[in-house]
Amino acid sequence: MSVEDCIFCKIADGRIPSERVYEDDTCVAFNDLVPQAPTHILIIPREHIDSLDKASATHKGALGHLLLTAGSIARDRGFAENGYRVVINTNADGGQTVFHLHVHLLAGRPFIFPPG
Repeated sequence: MSVEDCIFCKIADGRIPSERVYEDDTCVAFNDLVPQAPTHILIIPREHIDSLDKASATHKGALGHLLLTAGSIARDRGFAENGYRVVINTNADGGQTVFHLHVHLLAGRPFIFPPG
């Protein structure tokens, strides 16, 4: 898939509307359209990176920023103390369905480990 066809690139640049909960120069966070928990937020880098497997050392700052943003959103929205899960699915066997790196921030219910 080309960057021009990537749904998350279109969300990041505003060509596709989303229910944004946070944005800055590095990332955009928005509510998942098919939530797997009462709170299910996707955090995406504005720069297109296919997957965590395709990230390189040049992406170190953006990757750290995505995780720090997840924690910040959890604290700002009041669910950090009860707990939350952060997931990055990578490639097909890892459950990735949109090939633009994204962080799932899930909260509002207990999560078991290991996941299915």
